[in-house]
Amino acid sequence: MHVVTIVGARPQFIKAAVLSRVIGNLHDVTESIVHTGQHYDARMSDIFFDELELPRPQHTLHVGSGTHARQTGEMMIAIEQLLMEEAPDAVLVYGDTNSTIAGSLTAAKLGIPVAHIEAGLRSFDRSMPEEINRCVTDHLSTWHFCPTEVAANNLQREGIVQNVSIVGDVMYDALLYYSREAAGGNVLGEIGVDQNAYALCTIHRAGNTDDSDRFRAIWQAISSLAIVLPVVLPLHPRTLKVINNLDLSIPQGVHVVEPVGYLEMLELERNSRLILTDSGGVQKEAYMQRVPCLTMRENTEWTETIDSGWNRLVGSDPQQLMAAAADILRSGPPESHPELYGDGHAGEKVMQLLKTA
Repeated sequence: MHVVTIVGARPQFIKAAVLSRVIGNLHDVTESIVHTGQHYDARMSDIFFDELELPRPQHTLHVGSGTHARQTGEMMIAIEQLLMEEAPDAVLVYGDTNSTIAGSLTAAKLGIPVAHIEAGLRSFDRSMPEEINRCVTDHLSTWHFCPTEVAANNLQREGIVQNVSIVGDVMYDALLYYSREAAGGNVLGEIGVDQNAYALCTIHRAGNTDDSDRFRAIWQAISSLAIVLPVVLPLHPRTLKVINNLDLSIPQGVHVVEPVGYLEMLELERNSRLILTDSGGVQKEAYMQRVPCLTMRENTEWTETIDSGWNRLVGSDPQQLMAAAADILRSGPPESHPELYGDGHAGEKVMQLLKTA
């Protein structure tokens, strides 16, 4: 069996590393990795391949940034040629990025079966490009590998019932596998913060960064929180550009750092008292690391983290964010922590199902 894996953004590198490690132990499966170049900055891309020991891609497309149509179109042109040359038995795509929709749409047009890892997620907000990408990909895919029962139920409501499997979350596999290495780091000392005495913040979604009023409100909230609890802020290139364009100053108590690698991120998450984010993956990792999370969005595809009480939606309202943060700092995390994301063997289950399909 020959599979082509299509990735382009840092969360996908983490997920693909899990599957690649499993494939590497199989004598009857080969893999070709295609890196679209959606994330091309060294701190957003190269470091992930190095520390995750993810095999270097056989094909790198160097697409880079651009409008959704241009980026997706350029990816599809290049992917089509590669898939015609490779003639794989299946194409593996991950999550909800433009790399995912480009890969799934191109493969489907060529009649190549698509396996969607992380299928069935829904925020029910079509203003999010990610929602469109994952919905279309699910309806194009042959195999749907769901991280949770909620995700499988979402597919059933849309009439997708064939080849739907609840395997758990490959990001949980990754967290369990790499946590030992992450624990040996000294990122807290380098930044100058103490264990359980800071908040970790990530912000990068276009819905937050491309709306200047919304971003200013979030920046005000981060500034207010930093008065009572230091904030560590790894800056995504998009966010740094916005801060510079809006001529915003770095508040006292905010520790701005360059984008960190996966192992450093795990260490920062695990030792934080509170996490603020607009990232889907960080919401999950916060839950997996048993750290309360405030999500700076109006909705989330990871609804089970909300239902469990470990995650709260605060939008961009500084007062709402501060009220939620104060409540968490006062009362601490919830006592109950259900195992939502499987048993840490999602990657093995995916490949077993693909091989026997």
